[in-house]
Amino acid sequence: MKTTIIGSGVIGLFSAYYLNKQGHEVTIIERSNGDDSCSMGNAGMIVPSHFIPLAVPGMIEKGIRWMFNSESPFYVKPRLNLDLLSWGLKFYQAANKKQVERAMPALRDISLLSKALYQDLAKIPNFDFSFEEKGLMILCKTSHVYEEEIAVAKQANELGLKTKTLNINELHQLEPEVKPDVAGAIFYEGDAHLYPNQLVKKLKTHLEKQGVKFLYNTEVTGFEVEKDQIKSIKIKQSVGESTPQRNAACSSLITQHLIIATGSWSPILTKLLDLNLPMQAGKGYSLTNEQKIDKKLNIPSILMEARVAITPMSDNLIRFGGTMEIGGLNDEINMNRVRGIIKAVPNYFPDYRIDMPQKEQIWYGLRPCSPDGLPYIGRTNKYKNLVIASGHAMMGVSLAPATGKLVQQIIDNQQTTLDIELYKPERYD
Repeated sequence: MKTTIIGSGVIGLFSAYYLNKQGHEVTIIERSNGDDSCSMGNAGMIVPSHFIPLAVPGMIEKGIRWMFNSESPFYVKPRLNLDLLSWGLKFYQAANKKQVERAMPALRDISLLSKALYQDLAKIPNFDFSFEEKGLMILCKTSHVYEEEIAVAKQANELGLKTKTLNINELHQLEPEVKPDVAGAIFYEGDAHLYPNQLVKKLKTHLEKQGVKFLYNTEVTGFEVEKDQIKSIKIKQSVGESTPQRNAACSSLITQHLIIATGSWSPILTKLLDLNLPMQAGKGYSLTNEQKIDKKLNIPSILMEARVAITPMSDNLIRFGGTMEIGGLNDEINMNRVRGIIKAVPNYFPDYRIDMPQKEQIWYGLRPCSPDGLPYIGRTNKYKNLVIASGHAMMGVSLAPATGKLVQQIIDNQQTTLDIELYKPERYD
Protein backbone atom coordinates (compact mmCIF):
# COMPACT_ATOMS: atom_id res chain seq x y z
CA MET A 1 0.00 0.00 0.00
CA LYS A 2 1.22 3.49 -0.84
CA THR A 3 1.46 5.43 2.40
CA THR A 4 2.61 9.04 2.62
CA ILE A 5 3.88 10.78 5.73
CA ILE A 6 4.17 14.57 5.79
CA GLY A 7 6.94 15.48 8.22
CA SER A 8 10.35 13.87 8.84
CA GLY A 9 10.59 14.65 12.55
CA VAL A 10 10.89 11.84 15.06
CA ILE A 11 7.10 11.18 15.00
CA GLY A 12 7.10 10.82 11.21
CA LEU A 13 10.22 8.67 11.28
CA PHE A 14 8.83 6.21 13.82
CA SER A 15 5.53 6.05 11.93
CA ALA A 16 7.54 5.14 8.82
CA TYR A 17 9.57 2.61 10.79
CA TYR A 18 6.58 0.56 11.93
CA LEU A 19 4.64 0.93 8.67
CA ASN A 20 7.66 -0.19 6.65
CA LYS A 21 8.00 -3.27 8.87
CA GLN A 22 4.42 -4.18 7.90
CA GLY A 23 5.14 -3.92 4.18
CA HIS A 24 3.88 -0.43 3.40
CA GLU A 25 5.48 1.51 0.53
CA VAL A 26 6.31 4.66 2.47
CA THR A 27 7.15 8.13 1.18
CA ILE A 28 8.09 10.95 3.56
CA ILE A 29 7.57 14.56 2.48
CA GLU A 30 9.67 17.21 4.24
CA ARG A 31 9.55 20.96 3.55
CA SER A 32 13.17 21.50 4.67
CA ASN A 33 16.43 19.83 3.67
CA GLY A 34 16.05 17.41 6.59
CA ASP A 35 19.21 18.49 8.40
CA ASP A 36 17.39 19.65 11.51
CA SER A 37 14.10 19.08 13.26
CA CYS A 38 12.41 19.88 16.54
CA SER A 39 13.76 16.53 17.76
CA MET A 40 17.48 17.13 17.25
CA GLY A 41 18.07 19.52 20.15
CA ASN A 42 15.56 17.83 22.45
CA ALA A 43 16.64 16.95 25.99
CA GLY A 44 16.36 13.28 24.98
CA MET A 45 14.49 12.23 28.10
CA ILE A 46 12.13 9.25 28.10
CA VAL A 47 9.79 10.30 30.87
CA PRO A 48 6.97 8.18 32.27
CA SER A 49 7.40 10.63 35.18
CA HIS A 50 5.73 13.32 33.03
CA PHE A 51 2.21 12.03 33.52
CA ILE A 52 0.72 15.42 34.42
CA PRO A 53 -0.32 17.55 31.40
CA LEU A 54 0.72 21.17 30.90
CA ALA A 55 -2.83 22.39 31.56
CA VAL A 56 -3.16 22.06 35.33
CA PRO A 57 -5.00 24.15 37.95
CA GLY A 58 -2.97 27.24 38.79
CA MET A 59 -0.89 27.23 35.60
CA ILE A 60 -2.69 30.25 34.12
CA GLU A 61 -2.09 32.36 37.24
CA LYS A 62 1.54 31.24 37.34
CA GLY A 63 1.91 31.97 33.63
CA ILE A 64 0.58 35.50 34.07
CA ARG A 65 3.19 36.17 36.77
CA TRP A 66 5.96 34.72 34.60
CA MET A 67 4.96 36.93 31.66
CA PHE A 68 6.46 39.94 33.44
CA ASN A 69 9.85 38.27 33.88
CA SER A 70 11.94 38.21 30.68
CA GLU A 71 13.96 35.23 31.96
CA SER A 72 11.04 33.12 33.19
CA PRO A 73 10.49 29.54 31.97
CA PHE A 74 7.02 30.22 30.50
CA TYR A 75 5.89 33.06 28.29
CA VAL A 76 2.91 33.84 26.05
CA LYS A 77 3.60 36.62 23.57
CA PRO A 78 0.58 38.95 23.70
CA ARG A 79 -0.95 39.34 20.25
CA LEU A 80 -4.37 39.70 18.64
CA ASN A 81 -4.74 36.26 17.14
CA LEU A 82 -8.02 34.32 17.03
CA ASP A 83 -6.28 30.93 17.04
CA LEU A 84 -4.31 31.90 20.17
CA LEU A 85 -7.43 33.21 21.93
CA SER A 86 -9.36 30.05 21.07
CA TRP A 87 -6.45 27.87 22.23
CA GLY A 88 -6.18 29.86 25.47
CA LEU A 89 -9.87 29.36 26.23
CA LYS A 90 -9.56 25.61 25.65
CA PHE A 91 -6.43 25.52 27.83
CA TYR A 92 -8.38 27.26 30.61
CA GLN A 93 -11.23 24.73 30.29
CA ALA A 94 -8.77 21.82 30.48
CA ALA A 95 -6.91 23.15 33.53
CA ASN A 96 -9.09 21.52 36.15
CA LYS A 97 -8.66 18.58 38.50
CA LYS A 98 -11.16 16.31 36.71
CA GLN A 99 -9.51 16.75 33.30
CA VAL A 100 -6.03 16.28 34.74
CA GLU A 101 -6.98 13.05 36.53
CA ARG A 102 -8.50 11.81 33.28
CA ALA A 103 -5.34 12.60 31.33
CA MET A 104 -2.77 11.15 33.74
CA PRO A 105 -3.32 7.42 32.99
CA ALA A 106 -3.35 8.18 29.25
CA LEU A 107 0.03 9.92 29.45
CA ARG A 108 1.45 7.19 31.69
CA ASP A 109 0.36 4.42 29.32
CA ILE A 110 1.76 5.94 26.14
CA SER A 111 5.02 6.79 27.94
CA LEU A 112 5.48 3.24 29.23
CA LEU A 113 4.73 1.80 25.79
CA SER A 114 7.33 4.12 24.26
CA LYS A 115 9.94 3.11 26.80
CA ALA A 116 9.32 -0.59 26.12
CA LEU A 117 9.68 0.00 22.37
CA TYR A 118 12.91 1.93 22.92
CA GLN A 119 14.23 -1.00 24.95
CA ASP A 120 13.49 -3.30 22.00
CA LEU A 121 15.08 -0.90 19.54
CA ALA A 122 18.25 -0.61 21.62
CA LYS A 123 18.79 -4.38 21.28
CA ILE A 124 19.05 -4.22 17.48
CA PRO A 125 22.68 -4.66 16.33
CA ASN A 126 24.34 -1.50 14.97
CA PHE A 127 21.42 0.67 16.07
CA ASP A 128 23.11 2.52 18.90
CA PHE A 129 21.50 5.78 20.01
CA SER A 130 23.02 5.93 23.52
CA PHE A 131 19.91 4.69 25.30
CA GLU A 132 20.46 4.57 29.07
CA GLU A 133 18.13 3.81 31.96
CA LYS A 134 19.54 5.91 34.76
CA GLY A 135 16.30 7.47 35.97
CA LEU A 136 15.53 11.17 36.44
CA MET A 137 16.01 13.51 39.38
CA ILE A 138 13.55 16.32 40.10
CA LEU A 139 15.61 18.86 42.05
CA CYS A 140 13.67 21.25 44.30
CA LYS A 141 15.36 24.39 45.55
CA THR A 142 12.64 25.38 48.02
CA SER A 143 10.93 23.31 50.69
CA HIS A 144 7.52 24.41 49.39
CA VAL A 145 8.13 22.99 45.91
CA TYR A 146 9.78 19.90 47.45
CA GLU A 147 6.58 19.18 49.39
CA GLU A 148 4.54 19.66 46.20
CA GLU A 149 6.74 17.19 44.34
CA ILE A 150 6.48 14.66 47.17
CA ALA A 151 2.70 14.81 46.64
CA VAL A 152 3.22 14.31 42.88
CA ALA A 153 5.47 11.33 43.63
CA LYS A 154 2.66 9.83 45.68
CA GLN A 155 0.37 10.15 42.65
CA ALA A 156 3.07 8.50 40.56
CA ASN A 157 3.24 5.58 42.98
CA GLU A 158 -0.54 5.18 42.77
CA LEU A 159 -0.16 4.98 38.99
CA GLY A 160 2.44 2.24 39.36
CA LEU A 161 5.56 4.36 38.82
CA LYS A 162 8.52 3.84 41.16
CA THR A 163 9.95 6.88 42.97
CA LYS A 164 12.34 7.65 45.79
CA THR A 165 12.29 10.75 47.97
CA LEU A 166 15.90 11.89 48.46
CA ASN A 167 17.35 14.07 51.18
CA ILE A 168 20.45 16.13 50.54
CA ASN A 169 22.87 13.41 51.70
CA GLU A 170 21.30 10.77 49.45
CA LEU A 171 21.38 13.23 46.57
CA HIS A 172 25.08 13.90 47.04
CA GLN A 173 25.76 10.17 46.84
CA LEU A 174 24.18 10.12 43.37
CA GLU A 175 25.99 13.26 42.19
CA PRO A 176 29.20 13.33 44.29
CA GLU A 177 31.18 15.60 41.95
CA VAL A 178 28.65 18.45 41.82
CA LYS A 179 26.78 18.16 45.16
CA PRO A 180 23.48 19.90 44.46
CA ASP A 181 22.38 22.60 46.91
CA VAL A 182 18.63 22.02 47.15
CA ALA A 183 15.90 21.26 49.66
CA GLY A 184 15.55 17.73 48.30
CA ALA A 185 14.76 15.68 45.23
CA ILE A 186 12.45 13.04 43.80
CA PHE A 187 14.12 10.23 41.90
CA TYR A 188 12.02 8.56 39.19
CA GLU A 189 13.64 5.18 38.77
CA GLY A 190 11.86 4.21 35.56
CA ASP A 191 12.90 7.15 33.37
CA ALA A 192 15.58 6.90 30.69
CA HIS A 193 17.41 9.07 28.20
CA LEU A 194 19.11 8.95 24.80
CA TYR A 195 21.04 11.11 22.34
CA PRO A 196 18.40 12.52 19.92
CA ASN A 197 20.91 13.43 17.21
CA GLN A 198 22.08 9.82 16.99
CA LEU A 199 18.52 8.50 17.11
CA VAL A 200 17.30 10.62 14.19
CA LYS A 201 20.35 9.80 12.06
CA LYS A 202 20.07 6.06 12.75
CA LEU A 203 16.37 6.05 11.92
CA LYS A 204 16.88 7.88 8.62
CA THR A 205 19.75 5.60 7.58
CA HIS A 206 17.74 2.50 8.45
CA LEU A 207 14.62 3.70 6.60
CA GLU A 208 16.59 4.62 3.48
CA LYS A 209 18.15 1.15 3.44
CA GLN A 210 14.68 -0.36 3.74
CA GLY A 211 13.45 1.55 0.69
CA VAL A 212 11.56 4.41 2.34
CA LYS A 213 11.59 7.41 -0.04
CA PHE A 214 12.38 10.91 1.27
CA LEU A 215 11.23 14.00 -0.64
CA TYR A 216 13.15 16.90 0.89
CA ASN A 217 12.63 20.61 0.09
CA THR A 218 9.07 19.71 -0.85
CA GLU A 219 6.10 21.88 0.03
CA VAL A 220 2.56 20.56 0.25
CA THR A 221 0.27 23.05 -1.50
CA GLY A 222 -3.04 21.19 -1.46
CA PHE A 223 -4.94 17.92 -1.69
CA GLU A 224 -7.16 16.23 -4.23
CA VAL A 225 -10.20 14.81 -2.47
CA GLU A 226 -12.90 12.46 -3.68
CA LYS A 227 -15.82 12.04 -1.26
CA ASP A 228 -14.23 10.97 2.04
CA GLN A 229 -10.83 9.99 0.63
CA ILE A 230 -7.65 11.97 -0.03
CA LYS A 231 -6.58 10.70 -3.43
CA SER A 232 -3.39 12.70 -3.99
CA ILE A 233 -1.18 15.39 -2.52
CA LYS A 234 -0.22 18.49 -4.48
CA ILE A 235 3.46 19.21 -3.99
CA LYS A 236 6.02 21.77 -5.08
CA GLN A 237 9.63 20.60 -5.09
CA SER A 238 12.49 23.11 -5.08
CA VAL A 239 15.03 22.43 -7.83
CA GLY A 240 17.38 25.37 -7.25
CA GLU A 241 18.90 26.97 -4.18
CA SER A 242 18.97 30.60 -5.33
CA THR A 243 15.25 31.20 -5.86
CA PRO A 244 13.44 28.05 -4.76
CA GLN A 245 9.99 29.63 -5.11
CA ARG A 246 10.58 30.27 -8.80
CA ASN A 247 12.58 27.14 -9.56
CA ALA A 248 10.04 24.61 -8.38
CA ALA A 249 8.48 21.57 -9.95
CA CYS A 250 4.78 21.12 -9.20
CA SER A 251 3.19 17.69 -9.29
CA SER A 252 0.74 15.37 -7.54
CA LEU A 253 1.59 12.35 -5.43
CA ILE A 254 -1.01 9.59 -5.36
CA THR A 255 -1.51 7.98 -1.95
CA GLN A 256 -3.71 5.39 -0.29
CA HIS A 257 -2.98 6.47 3.28
CA LEU A 258 -1.84 9.85 4.56
CA ILE A 259 -0.27 10.76 7.91
CA ILE A 260 0.19 14.39 8.97
CA ALA A 261 3.09 14.52 11.42
CA THR A 262 4.34 18.07 10.94
CA GLY A 263 4.43 19.18 14.56
CA SER A 264 3.66 22.85 15.06
CA TRP A 265 2.92 23.26 11.35
CA SER A 266 0.12 20.65 11.42
CA PRO A 267 -2.75 23.20 11.73
CA ILE A 268 -1.64 24.82 8.47
CA LEU A 269 -2.15 21.54 6.60
CA THR A 270 -5.34 20.57 8.38
CA LYS A 271 -6.87 23.94 7.47
CA LEU A 272 -6.32 23.06 3.80
CA LEU A 273 -8.56 20.06 4.53
CA ASP A 274 -11.11 22.17 6.45
CA LEU A 275 -10.18 20.50 9.75
CA ASN A 276 -9.74 22.24 13.08
CA LEU A 277 -6.64 21.25 15.06
CA PRO A 278 -6.12 23.65 18.01
CA MET A 279 -2.39 24.02 18.57
CA GLN A 280 0.22 26.58 19.50
CA ALA A 281 3.96 26.44 18.94
CA GLY A 282 5.90 26.46 22.21
CA LYS A 283 9.49 27.44 21.57
CA GLY A 284 12.21 25.81 23.62
CA TYR A 285 15.97 26.38 23.65
CA SER A 286 18.95 24.15 24.33
CA LEU A 287 22.70 24.39 24.58
CA THR A 288 25.09 21.42 24.29
CA ASN A 289 28.56 21.57 25.90
CA GLU A 290 31.34 19.15 26.72
CA GLN A 291 31.21 17.75 30.24
CA LYS A 292 33.55 19.36 32.75
CA ILE A 293 36.25 16.88 33.75
CA ASP A 294 36.07 17.60 37.48
CA LYS A 295 32.36 18.45 37.64
CA LYS A 296 30.72 15.62 35.74
CA LEU A 297 26.97 15.14 35.98
CA ASN A 298 25.80 11.53 35.81
CA ILE A 299 22.01 11.49 35.99
CA PRO A 300 19.48 13.55 33.99
CA SER A 301 17.75 16.13 36.13
CA ILE A 302 15.10 18.81 36.06
CA LEU A 303 15.61 22.01 38.03
CA MET A 304 12.00 22.25 39.08
CA GLU A 305 11.44 25.92 39.92
CA ALA A 306 13.37 27.01 36.82
CA ARG A 307 11.90 24.30 34.55
CA VAL A 308 15.38 23.56 33.18
CA ALA A 309 16.33 20.09 31.94
CA ILE A 310 19.91 18.78 32.12
CA THR A 311 20.89 15.62 30.25
CA PRO A 312 24.34 13.95 30.19
CA MET A 313 24.72 12.46 26.70
CA SER A 314 27.17 10.30 24.79
CA ASP A 315 30.54 11.60 23.54
CA ASN A 316 31.00 13.26 26.96
CA LEU A 317 28.38 15.90 26.13
CA ILE A 318 25.83 17.57 28.35
CA ARG A 319 22.69 19.39 27.22
CA PHE A 320 20.85 22.19 29.03
CA GLY A 321 17.37 23.06 27.83
CA GLY A 322 14.18 24.79 28.83
CA THR A 323 11.50 27.47 28.42
CA MET A 324 8.06 27.32 26.86
CA GLU A 325 7.58 30.41 24.74
CA ILE A 326 4.15 30.58 23.07
CA GLY A 327 4.89 33.08 20.32
CA GLY A 328 3.75 31.64 17.00
CA LEU A 329 5.81 30.19 14.17
CA ASN A 330 9.01 32.22 14.05
CA ASP A 331 12.77 31.72 14.08
CA GLU A 332 13.66 34.46 16.56
CA ILE A 333 15.98 33.61 19.44
CA ASN A 334 15.19 35.40 22.68
CA MET A 335 18.51 35.60 24.51
CA ASN A 336 16.78 36.65 27.74
CA ARG A 337 15.08 33.26 27.84
CA VAL A 338 18.42 31.57 27.20
CA ARG A 339 19.97 33.66 29.98
CA GLY A 340 17.29 32.34 32.33
CA ILE A 341 18.44 28.78 31.60
CA ILE A 342 22.12 29.62 32.12
CA LYS A 343 21.52 31.51 35.37
CA ALA A 344 19.40 28.72 36.85
CA VAL A 345 22.12 26.06 36.83
CA PRO A 346 24.41 27.49 39.58
CA ASN A 347 21.35 28.09 41.76
CA TYR A 348 21.10 24.29 42.07
CA PHE A 349 24.78 23.41 41.45
CA PRO A 350 26.77 26.27 43.10
CA ASP A 351 30.11 25.10 41.72
CA TYR A 352 28.82 24.50 38.19
CA ARG A 353 28.71 27.61 36.02
CA ILE A 354 28.11 28.00 32.29
CA ASP A 355 29.28 30.85 30.13
CA MET A 356 26.59 32.76 28.26
CA PRO A 357 26.71 31.35 24.70
CA GLN A 358 26.67 33.22 21.41
CA LYS A 359 23.38 33.25 19.55
CA GLU A 360 24.71 30.88 16.86
CA GLN A 361 25.41 28.26 19.55
CA ILE A 362 21.75 28.12 20.58
CA TRP A 363 19.37 25.52 19.23
CA TYR A 364 15.64 26.10 19.30
CA GLY A 365 12.63 23.99 18.47
CA LEU A 366 8.91 24.66 18.19
CA ARG A 367 6.95 22.18 20.29
CA PRO A 368 3.38 21.48 19.11
CA CYS A 369 1.13 22.13 22.13
CA SER A 370 -2.48 21.01 22.26
CA PRO A 371 -4.73 22.84 24.77
CA ASP A 372 -5.21 19.82 27.06
CA GLY A 373 -1.63 18.54 26.94
CA LEU A 374 -2.54 15.28 25.16
CA PRO A 375 -1.28 14.42 21.68
CA TYR A 376 -3.48 14.11 18.61
CA ILE A 377 -3.30 10.52 17.37
CA GLY A 378 -5.96 8.90 15.22
CA ARG A 379 -8.15 8.94 12.14
CA THR A 380 -10.40 11.81 11.24
CA ASN A 381 -14.12 11.35 10.62
CA LYS A 382 -14.08 13.49 7.52
CA TYR A 383 -11.34 11.60 5.65
CA LYS A 384 -11.19 7.85 6.08
CA ASN A 385 -7.58 7.51 4.93
CA LEU A 386 -6.11 10.38 7.00
CA VAL A 387 -4.32 9.91 10.33
CA ILE A 388 -3.06 12.77 12.50
CA ALA A 389 0.03 12.29 14.69
CA SER A 390 0.96 15.58 16.33
CA GLY A 391 0.60 17.75 19.44
CA HIS A 392 3.21 16.03 21.63
CA ALA A 393 4.51 19.31 23.11
CA MET A 394 7.94 18.80 24.75
CA MET A 395 7.61 14.99 24.77
CA GLY A 396 7.94 14.24 21.05
CA VAL A 397 11.06 12.12 21.46
CA SER A 398 9.68 10.45 24.58
CA LEU A 399 6.39 9.42 22.95
CA ALA A 400 7.56 8.85 19.37
CA PRO A 401 7.87 5.03 19.22
CA ALA A 402 4.45 4.49 20.81
CA THR A 403 2.90 7.04 18.46
CA GLY A 404 4.48 5.40 15.44
CA LYS A 405 3.27 1.97 16.54
CA LEU A 406 -0.27 3.27 17.14
CA VAL A 407 -0.28 4.95 13.70
CA GLN A 408 0.66 1.64 12.08
CA GLN A 409 -2.04 -0.24 13.97
CA ILE A 410 -4.66 2.37 13.06
CA ILE A 411 -3.80 2.27 9.35
CA ASP A 412 -3.73 -1.53 9.30
CA ASN A 413 -7.08 -1.65 11.13
CA GLN A 414 -5.54 -3.61 14.01
CA GLN A 415 -6.56 -3.46 17.65
CA THR A 416 -4.45 -0.67 19.11
CA THR A 417 -2.16 -1.49 22.02
CA LEU A 418 -3.65 1.42 23.97
CA ASP A 419 -7.09 3.00 24.22
CA ILE A 420 -6.73 6.07 21.97
CA GLU A 421 -10.08 7.69 22.74
CA LEU A 422 -8.53 10.67 24.58
CA TYR A 423 -6.10 11.30 21.70
CA LYS A 424 -8.83 11.80 19.06
CA PRO A 425 -7.77 14.56 16.62
CA GLU A 426 -11.33 15.88 16.33
CA ARG A 427 -12.06 16.10 20.05
CA TYR A 428 -12.52 19.88 19.76
CA ASP A 429 -14.97 19.83 16.85
